[in-house]
Amino acid sequence: MADEAKIRAIFASLEHGDGDASFDHVSEDVDWTVMGTHPLAGRYHSKQEFRAATFARLNKLLPGGTQLQVTNLLMSGDTAIVELMSNAVAKNGMRFDNRYCWIIRFAGNTIVEVRAYLDSAKVAELIRENE
Repeated sequence: MADEAKIRAIFASLEHGDGDASFDHVSEDVDWTVMGTHPLAGRYHSKQEFRAATFARLNKLLPGGTQLQVTNLLMSGDTAIVELMSNAVAKNGMRFDNRYCWIIRFAGNTIVEVRAYLDSAKVAELIRENE
């Protein structure tokens, strides 16, 4: 089962805008729900579907990547609650400083389910002004 050190290691590459290494720890058939009322919100039933609809789209808008930094982490059994913040800059120069809370369920060291909460208005603004 994943522990705090392993979870922090999974997120380390996201802090530098490189999600590829982090996604090595995500199940191919992950159940990933992005909460909210913005264009990226929805339920995704695979790693490929989630990445295409969210990170691939964001990477076109945020030249340095999302740059997600872990600010708090709580564990209970096979579940981690991870608070993150983004201090990214959009291609038009807009600051994309957003806060996230991901509730992550693990099977061993593999992420099998995520419920992600974030600022819908901020995401909508990023997309509206940069796509």
